[in-house]
Amino acid sequence: MRQNVLFLFGVMSPLWLCFCMQTIRPKEGWQVYSSAQDADGRCICTVVAPEQNLCSRDAKGRQLRQLLEKVQNMSQSIEVLNLRTQRDFQYIMRMESQIKGLRSKFRQIESDRKTLVNKNFQELKGKMESLQPLIPVLEQYKTDAKLISQFKEEIRNLSGVLMGIQEEMGAYDYEELQQRVLSLENRLRNCMNKLTCGKLMKITGPLTVKTSGTRFGAWMTDPQASPKNNRVWYMDSYTNNKIVKEYKSIADFVAGAESRTYNLPFKWAGTNHVVYNGSLYYNKMQSNIIVRYSFETGRVVTQRALESAGFHNVYPYTWGGFSDIDLMADELGLWAVYATNQNAGNIVISQLNPDTLQILNTWNTEYSKRNAGESFMICGTLYITNSHLTGAKVYYAYSTKTSTYEYTDIPFHNQYFHMSMLDYNARDRALYGWNNGHQVLFNVTLFHIIKTEDDS
Repeated sequence: MRQNVLFLFGVMSPLWLCFCMQTIRPKEGWQVYSSAQDADGRCICTVVAPEQNLCSRDAKGRQLRQLLEKVQNMSQSIEVLNLRTQRDFQYIMRMESQIKGLRSKFRQIESDRKTLVNKNFQELKGKMESLQPLIPVLEQYKTDAKLISQFKEEIRNLSGVLMGIQEEMGAYDYEELQQRVLSLENRLRNCMNKLTCGKLMKITGPLTVKTSGTRFGAWMTDPQASPKNNRVWYMDSYTNNKIVKEYKSIADFVAGAESRTYNLPFKWAGTNHVVYNGSLYYNKMQSNIIVRYSFETGRVVTQRALESAGFHNVYPYTWGGFSDIDLMADELGLWAVYATNQNAGNIVISQLNPDTLQILNTWNTEYSKRNAGESFMICGTLYITNSHLTGAKVYYAYSTKTSTYEYTDIPFHNQYFHMSMLDYNARDRALYGWNNGHQVLFNVTLFHIIKTEDDS
């Protein structure tokens, strides 16, 4: 049994995910063990290790905890030794002062041995007795210093082990996270593949990409290109021009770094061109002929007249500009929108074979071409704006699937007051616009039906 789940799906901006290994600081979840110092206050050793609760999920975590406990115990021992050493060092300093005093006494004895022998001898004897405790203290100090040296070496070895475990577990976490990201991407891609053609619900923006050229022109990307191919094509003006500029990416387009220039064999009319599957489709100036030009070969592949179609400002959009024939593409293929005398100047929709330009099917609408500001196709439905000026909105929609129409009320922000090009890109799920010399992008929100299988 098939189930239909309804939800709104807007344009999703590409998400760039980054992973990097950095030196871990204590404030980021790591602890410092041991602060042993020598007599001059210099640090003897420092061990940096992660908090115990960060690595408790497996055997490696248990190993790390045991090592950390050992380091903690050693750190406590070192602290005790350090305190005792500091105490003994102060005692030695006092003894040094006393020894200096003894030297002075000896000099006095030598100068007046006879008179002061008795007195000084007794005093000297007392001083020597007070120095007796220094001997075991010095021995213990030597022992403590040796023990601290041993501890220092062992902690250095433990630090190496801890660093190895940290690197190993860090790599494991990165690989696990990477797999989760790839899995999420695959799930998202599968969800996208289940999306059926949606109905336009909202237009937001615009995002101004660049300001360049004259008031009228066209810019586009190829909806059939791979995700890694982001070439941009730029065609300034609506007539008397045949120079197409190519940029390798949006960033290059913004920076003005052209990668290639094409000199078309025929000048174009209007601004309603489209790039589809590596070819440029445009209206040849002062004719109703559609030209297919291959960017790969740099030659015209085919050209064909669109029978009965008005041209050269017979049936343009409201702004004029020889916009009689509008070529566009969507999820279902290549389309031509124009008007004929037979349909009383109302809009005609024809689906074209991209290779031969032959008409596959045609629909006659009841919307006057001269009253339309712009139009674009999404999922086989033609959406028409009621003006090219401020206050314009999507006013009319004609479905080629049902051959029916409806009046709509979908506003969009005509930020620069004059729209001379508005085309939908199915890959980007966005509208490309030329807005009074500004190249802009609009986000679209579509009402989708996701079809799922229920085997129960």
